[in-house]
Amino acid sequence: MKLNAPTQNVWLIAVIVGILGVISTFVAIPFVTGYAFWFVTVGFAVLALASVLKGM
Repeated sequence: MKLNAPTQNVWLIAVIVGILGVISTFVAIPFVTGYAFWFVTVGFAVLALASVLKGM
């Protein structure tokens, strides 16, 4: 399996979603706090998919 570098936009989206999830465990952010685990999981999954799929 050949891995590819994610595009800058996808990488930035994944990092922002992940950081929102982490920050919401310490600070109450409406909607995000209840789903903090899933925000971090989705951020990681987007980053992993972008590394595997070409052109993402």
